[in-house]
Amino acid sequence: MDQVRNPYSPGAGARPSELAGRSSELADMDVALQRALIGRSGKSQLITGLRGVGKTVLLHEFGRVAVKRGFIYEHIEVRDAEQLPLLIAVAARKALVKLGGKKKAKGANRRALGVLKAFAQAHPAAASLQNESEVVAGVADSGDLGSDLGGLFEEVGEAARSLEAGVFLTVDEMHHLPSPALEALLRGLHRTSELGLPFVLAGAGLPSLPAVSEEARAYAERMFRFRPIGALATDEAASAVLAPAAGEGVSWKGAALARLYEVTQGYPYFMQEFAKQAWDLAEEGSDVIRPSDVERSIPLAMMELDQGFFQFRAAKTTEPERAYLRAMAELGPGIVRSADVATLLRKKTTQVAPVRDALMKKAICFSPRFNELAFTFPMFDQFMKRWMPSLL
Repeated sequence: MDQVRNPYSPGAGARPSELAGRSSELADMDVALQRALIGRSGKSQLITGLRGVGKTVLLHEFGRVAVKRGFIYEHIEVRDAEQLPLLIAVAARKALVKLGGKKKAKGANRRALGVLKAFAQAHPAAASLQNESEVVAGVADSGDLGSDLGGLFEEVGEAARSLEAGVFLTVDEMHHLPSPALEALLRGLHRTSELGLPFVLAGAGLPSLPAVSEEARAYAERMFRFRPIGALATDEAASAVLAPAAGEGVSWKGAALARLYEVTQGYPYFMQEFAKQAWDLAEEGSDVIRPSDVERSIPLAMMELDQGFFQFRAAKTTEPERAYLRAMAELGPGIVRSADVATLLRKKTTQVAPVRDALMKKAICFSPRFNELAFTFPMFDQFMKRWMPSLL
């Protein structure tokens, strides 16, 4: 088939032609945004899930909804917790500059820029932020991150409210935030929630989002809905595949669609990759994708996933870490016991604990419960067996 017209879009954060299975999250986010604009509390969302389920796509879709409702939208991605003050400061500056472009922009916006400058000076990680405004001291410059974020968010929210607008911030890869940083962020947000300001944050991360203190958890539960997302159900998956093809005048044989779901297990990223390959391999001039097209797509799609999705992370591991991952894979998909992994490696649990911790810090694994471990990638066990056929 015509590769130029291929409607499938595999890629990290790439929006599929048909965003299936996420209508509930979008509807709830829309309600929360509308309530924020009229000064009423509403729960935002913290999205969690494995890699490849569409968390980043969903955050950006939240942003589209927010812009339609009159919000200024900014997005940040956490890679290094030390950079959180700078990431927040840059996003706040961009939002304030956009607000400043509105015809009714007045003193509240200038004051917020001054508070932002004081915040940047008080937090070394944000000191490089360029801001020509005069410093407004005493609001967000104490040096305590939670308190200062509260002051900064309040000023940004007040500036937005004075212009009958809102500010919406999405934070991706939140699992990289250690508990103190996450707690500081939650404390800061709680201030805007108390005041009914149109400053809204939504976040996403792996299931390994760290535990927080009871006080911070109480904040989070008041401000957020915790929304785990995963593989698509069969009807959702069918919509994600069939609707884009129908837009190009192409249909799928029922058996082809069933086979696609079987090999991808309904994970959105994988479905896009396999569907793309099946489309490209289908006979030129055909308007139907058949089971044989899906079968021929499997080795090509697997190669793309191995090289572009799995191996990118796995290649950054050490030899002991790779051995640990391979032992996990030997135990099968899903949750495994740390003790069982150690047994396969012929070592004591304490001997391999540092390796386990290193893999968790690299966000390749997470611990759903004490002494348990799981991959952060779906179907990673299959990849490890292809990559390292032998256990030892």
